[in-house]
Amino acid sequence: MIKSILLVSVVSLVTVSFSQNVLARLKIGTLAPNFTLRDSNGQLHSLSAYKDNYVVLEWTNHDCPFVVKHYKSGNMQKMQNEFTNKGVIWLTVISSAPAKQGYCTPEKANEIVNREKASPSAVLLDPKGTVGRLYNAKTTPHMYIIDPLGTLLYQGAIDSIRSTKIGDIPKAKNYVWVALNASMNGKAINVSDTQPYGCSVKYAK
Repeated sequence: MIKSILLVSVVSLVTVSFSQNVLARLKIGTLAPNFTLRDSNGQLHSLSAYKDNYVVLEWTNHDCPFVVKHYKSGNMQKMQNEFTNKGVIWLTVISSAPAKQGYCTPEKANEIVNREKASPSAVLLDPKGTVGRLYNAKTTPHMYIIDPLGTLLYQGAIDSIRSTKIGDIPKAKNYVWVALNASMNGKAINVSDTQPYGCSVKYAK
């Protein structure tokens, strides 16, 4: 039986904490689902093409206050820059549907990247929500780490403090940073599956 989804309004936005996802939750330690999406520059990207690399998937919505927190502070850009310089493929995914909050045309997506001085490997556009639903992405941000063998290593929240306050970033445990560094250094990931928090992904109905 599907449990109810808790919805909390935040200035016309929706903050969500899911007790159970509508679709099957991905299992840590299994192969991450393959997909192909076009990026904001018109190039196609398939997950299977990056099997020799670590891959981070970051679901985003530029108008979500939880996303704004990590970009306004420079926290997300710092992580993107640090890990892409180490050979990690960082794919930012936009699954907002047309006319929904966070939807971006390719031009808009590139404008935001330039404005925020972000440095993902690519911004993938998923307006039909196909890949978002495949991964059961529920919030923005919602983070996933995939290893060079294509195995899902981490899924869930970016960090341990569920707030929109920039001041909470240095107090929080950054699950993504810790998990990725641990795996890249041959160590076990102690926390591999956490409850995502943020604004609901604005899928097409």
